Amino acid sequence: MEKFYLNTIKNYPVLKKIAHIIYGVFPLTLQGTITILISATCLKVFGYGSMDLVVFSLAICAIAILMFCLFCVIIGGLIIQRRIQNKFSTEASNYDSISVEVGFPNETGLIIPPIKLLPLVQLSWKIVYPDHIRTRVRTLSENALAEEIIPKSRCKAQRVTREFIISDVFGFCRYSWTENQAQNFKALPQTNTLNTIPLLQSLNAEDGLPNPSGEPEGDRMEIRRYAPGDSIRSVMWKAYARTRKLNVRLAEKSVSQNTKTVAYLLSSKQDEAAAAVARMALEAGALGEDWTFGADGTQELCKDLSGALDAIAKSRAIGAPHEYGLDKFLKLAAGQLGAHCIVFASAETASWLPKLTKTVHSLSSGFSAVLAIDGFEEQQEQKLWKKLLFRSLPDSNKETGKGSSKSDILRLLTQLSQLVESVVLIDRRTGHSFDNQFRKV
Repeated sequence: MEKFYLNTIKNYPVLKKIAHIIYGVFPLTLQGTITILISATCLKVFGYGSMDLVVFSLAICAIAILMFCLFCVIIGGLIIQRRIQNKFSTEASNYDSISVEVGFPNETGLIIPPIKLLPLVQLSWKIVYPDHIRTRVRTLSENALAEEIIPKSRCKAQRVTREFIISDVFGFCRYSWTENQAQNFKALPQTNTLNTIPLLQSLNAEDGLPNPSGEPEGDRMEIRRYAPGDSIRSVMWKAYARTRKLNVRLAEKSVSQNTKTVAYLLSSKQDEAAAAVARMALEAGALGEDWTFGADGTQELCKDLSGALDAIAKSRAIGAPHEYGLDKFLKLAAGQLGAHCIVFASAETASWLPKLTKTVHSLSSGFSAVLAIDGFEEQQEQKLWKKLLFRSLPDSNKETGKGSSKSDILRLLTQLSQLVESVVLIDRRTGHSFDNQFRKV
């Protein structure tokens, strides 16, 4: 009922703020408020008015139990709050930085001693900052409480804010407060079934692998017969003196794998799969040996694995979304403007698409796109008699909004294939890779 009460005013920011303040300060829960109102009304109307001794005794017992629970919660809350504050202040240097992975349970190292002073009191807490973190309180062998978390999205923060709640076993009263702790927190995206990904090193204009259709020209290695229009300077005169045949030496058209790779992660609403693919590419060495990485929300260039993983975790904004930072990143990497830029993004029509189009048109360097999804959303029409007789189970993709329809993805691939040199689509759920025409790579 408390959740229903809070959800009814969530659309009104002012009322929500006032209700949140009252909800945190007022010691009685909705169940406790209803209980004391009913008990007081019955005591006044039936206990004193009609002199009903049964109702009188029951109302007095209910009010006495509620007042005793209120006393235990308030006194116990003040004592435990003071104890937790002293624990955080004296053991601040003993807590290591938290580095976890999304979707897996992890222990943070926070252990609260058992409550032995007052009866009918229980302690619970949850992490409210960073967001999207499920907190579980686990009881140890000595009745001590240990914290266990399951992050749902990647993030990076410099502090952890917890909301502690002291309540009675009947649910009549509660005492809550928030506690900040200066601690480095990093949650990396879950790679799931991603084991191997295509080699993402870029092709640059250098002498190396022959490619007759490529540019620019390399060394003069190709020899053929003279044809009208060939430059007279390309004629092999020494060979003509021996054989009396006009041959010309032409520059070989070739490309080679560039040892320098520039990669960038674009953030959006459903970019967890893209962040996981970027993490897998970095850890598996798919970008080569010499690379430079950047992401939305990070101002500096990342040239080592630790800094790149921090940038991936920081790319999900907690609060206001990050600005589009690919242009600034390419300006900082001015020494590598000739290198091919690999862009990691989510397979959705997000706000970054027109900005990426403007960036590609304004620069002469090549671009490649690596898109990521969390499965395909298949819409199957179910017959009427099946809808009436069978209850359909909810799809996990539809609940989380992570699934993508093939028509939307194909439309996005068509747009990007006309914009960049190559497009790769990677499904995080299955680990399969596709090209711009949905063919497996």
